[in-house]
Amino acid sequence: MPWPVSDRIMTMSLPLSKDPFATIISVYAPTMTNPDETKEAFYNQLASVLSGIPRTDKLLLIGDFNARIGRENDKCPLVISKHGIGKCNSNGELLLALCSEFELIVTNTMFKQKDERKNTPRSRHRHIIDFIITKCWDKMDIHSTRAMRGANCWTDHQMLWSKVTFRIRQKHNKQGTSKPTKLNTTKLSTISHRESFEQEMDSALAQWEEKENSTPDEEWATLQQVVYNTAETYLGKPDRKHQDWFDPNDQEQKRPSPPESVANQEH
Repeated sequence: MPWPVSDRIMTMSLPLSKDPFATIISVYAPTMTNPDETKEAFYNQLASVLSGIPRTDKLLLIGDFNARIGRENDKCPLVISKHGIGKCNSNGELLLALCSEFELIVTNTMFKQKDERKNTPRSRHRHIIDFIITKCWDKMDIHSTRAMRGANCWTDHQMLWSKVTFRIRQKHNKQGTSKPTKLNTTKLSTISHRESFEQEMDSALAQWEEKENSTPDEEWATLQQVVYNTAETYLGKPDRKHQDWFDPNDQEQKRPSPPESVANQEH
């Protein structure tokens, strides 16, 4: 459920699986006319909220920041991508400093599109003051961020939307993972078997189709499973040959004679 931090900051955490969460922070930053003390207090409080978010959580920092960050991505290449608009102001400098500190990227600047799709205020002046921000290492989760022109809403801002697909990194437990069964690869030593195996694999891959809205990790796991199942069906498991503990070809071992000192004691 939403948790109000202040009259300008609200957070909400959504469970994605057992451990990771998606934390959404909604903000309404002070305008340019507010005193510097009010702006600094807001960003200090926002920094405190960001510090408490676990590193494994997904993050969406969204809202009206009343800040212009401009298009000069050479100053903050990890925060601003190549497709910003306008010029930066003092509020934008505060926002860029916060994003740099917590390694965040402004997704509004990630996508090449017309300026009218970036402009968030209902104004002829092209600039962005509403942002959707995420962690730099999770930027591949964001597929699009743009303003919705013509949306009927009672505000002087245009609605901003983003298409997001959260990719969850699975934890690998080395003790709990099971290794795939070994296959009888010696069967491929002959040309006829190799050619037959290639035909079986080509047929299996021809029937495999990518699923819609699936992540690259899911597609890779499915492809691995198709390849392994086909190989296991054709090759089978290797024959285990255990060496008998008794070898008839071994020569009889004679028991060594005890040392003379021991032999004398026995007599």
